[in-house]
Amino acid sequence: MRERRKIAKDTLAGSLLLAHPAMRDPNFRRSVILMSLHNAEGAMGVVLNRPLGKRLGELSGEFALGPLAGVPLFNGGPVQTQQLVLAAWQTRHDGFRLHFGIEPDKARQLLEEEGTHVRAFLGYSGWSAGQLENEMKVRTWVVVDVPGDLLEHSQDESLWRTVLGREGGEWRLLAGEPEDPTVN
Repeated sequence: MRERRKIAKDTLAGSLLLAHPAMRDPNFRRSVILMSLHNAEGAMGVVLNRPLGKRLGELSGEFALGPLAGVPLFNGGPVQTQQLVLAAWQTRHDGFRLHFGIEPDKARQLLEEEGTHVRAFLGYSGWSAGQLENEMKVRTWVVVDVPGDLLEHSQDESLWRTVLGREGGEWRLLAGEPEDPTVN
């Protein structure tokens, strides 16, 4: 199975981690993680495909009115699940730009710019120093570049199937396996 990117890169920040189809950990099974930080001290990102079916305005009175009220809320990962993380994506002519862990005022400002999408996450995904590298050695994750059409897809489990399936025929076959093999 081919991988688009080799791990020789110094950082995985700005990449997507796709859970290997064999992963059974319920925190990460069939997850798509947008990496915001990866260095010698550890790594951090948010799960993009675990919508909570709520909007930011439903979470807190602070966001009930105004432009952030309609921002979708996601489960960002198993670390500090009560912590709110705001992130904004901008698809521009000069490429993809990520603003991670921004303050509400900055999120409001960015929402006014064309091509900007804001998401809210409860919790995040984190790894201590060397932990992610060890997981990569045993092929727990498939690393891919952020596709330009990422936000055009449903942000649920089908996102994992779509992005992993683009990595080639064998990955497409594995991504299409049913959750319960007895229904095959």
